[in-house]
Amino acid sequence: MIAGAHLPPAAGREPTLKSSTRKPSFSLFIATVCGLGYMPVAPGTFGSLAGLALTLSVYQVLAGLSLGEFQIIFIRGMQWDFLLIIQCLIALVVAVIGVWSSGRAARYWQQKDPQRVVIDEVSGQHLALLLGSALPVWWRTTNSWAPPQPGFITYQSALGWKYVLLGFILFRVFDIWKPFPARQAESLPGGLGIMADDWIAGIYAALGIWLGRALGL
Repeated sequence: MIAGAHLPPAAGREPTLKSSTRKPSFSLFIATVCGLGYMPVAPGTFGSLAGLALTLSVYQVLAGLSLGEFQIIFIRGMQWDFLLIIQCLIALVVAVIGVWSSGRAARYWQQKDPQRVVIDEVSGQHLALLLGSALPVWWRTTNSWAPPQPGFITYQSALGWKYVLLGFILFRVFDIWKPFPARQAESLPGGLGIMADDWIAGIYAALGIWLGRALGL
């Protein structure tokens, strides 16, 4: 071994850093999604489940705040799906804080894409269900799989449990498979590279959901 050579930190072990380097506790808390990333088995799957829960809980939160009745709002004379707007804002916020927190976590753990970082799975799974629900199927006016009780992702097109399950499975498959250009996106710098491949996997999964809706599966 060459004298003075530095070995990379072992998986699952805190890196040896200079005493002047502070542990970015808040960033790690976000990047690991409240500690889900520390799960010893399949942390990415738990991150995806958290993304699924986030997506489906938005309507319930709005209903609890007495905002559930605002289905359509008018902006400059145009009708907009209120729930879709909220979901898009959530997607943007999660994406931004995901890039920031995952980048800091990667620098702290001295790894390109730490397995413990699962905010990318949350963002990608949310994007998959959001786009899969929001993309219109013009020749269908109803969704036969829509749940009997309100559990909407958007008001215009509710996803029933089969489509939600399909979106979850497809996202996990594409996240692991990383079809073009997902694997290439991993080479992007910092947190952007950590997040971008999951966004692409989410887009692929959304197209799968849309295809299922279009075919009436």
